[in-house]
Amino acid sequence: MDQSQARGLVIEAVRFIVPDADFDALGDDTPLRSEFELDSLDNLSFMETLSKRSGVAITEDDYDRLVTMRSCIDFLTAK
Repeated sequence: MDQSQARGLVIEAVRFIVPDADFDALGDDTPLRSEFELDSLDNLSFMETLSKRSGVAITEDDYDRLVTMRSCIDFLTAK
């Protein structure tokens, strides 16, 4: 998976939870959870959706590594 594909998957996963999420002004190092006001259940749903759509296993131990767009892209492209 390349960076563009990974970015698209992150956007899809966030928009599954927050359909009107605006990524135009989002910096790659902005925390997704605070930017889109994801509570713990929303964040869990984001992780599950990202894992399902990407085909990459994401465990609870990985959650702290998947904070920003950049960290999500790096994680997905490394797998």
